[in-house]
Formats: sequence, structure tokens, C-alpha cells
Amino acid sequence: MVLCHHCGKTSESGDRIGRNETCPHCGDDLHVCYNCLHYDPKAYNECQETQAERVLEKDKANFCDYFAPSDHAMRVGEDKKKDDAKAKLDALFKKP
Repeated sequence: MVLCHHCGKTSESGDRIGRNETCPHCGDDLHVCYNCLHYDPKAYNECQETQAERVLEKDKANFCDYFAPSDHAMRVGEDKKKDDAKAKLDALFKKP
């Protein structure tokens, strides 16, 4: 089972997710860094697996051999929502 980083819905794809597999709900790629157990935005190259090659586009399908499906994917839209809310508050209180 993997949680899609794009729509937040679970997919019963099993333990092995191929590079070309997509979410049955939204059609987004599943074999991406954001859906990986090793993804960590605070780690070097944003990956806890030290031997993995660097992946620049974390939301695009990749060939990483260390990919492991995660049931707690990083939701890309959540950071944007926080930033938007902060910008609205700053505008409300006229913060430069």
C-alpha cells in the first residue's frame, strides 16, 4: 500500500512499485521520492538512503533502486497551503 503524495489516497500496489505505475485515483506517478519511505526533506539530498543517487525532480518517476513505498507520503500541497495562509496573515496585518 502506498499513499499518493498528490491526492492523498491510498493505492493497493503492493511492495513493488514499477517506475511507470500511476495512482488509480489521480493518475500521478507513484515511484517518486515524495512517496518513498526514505524521503526526508531535512536529510542530505532529501534522502535517508546514503547510497542512493541524487534525484532532482522529487515529484517525477525515477529509477531509484532504493525506493520503498511509504504509507505517510509528503503531501506537496500542504507546504503551499501554509505559505498561502502566512501570506494572507502578513497582508492582513500589513507585515512587509
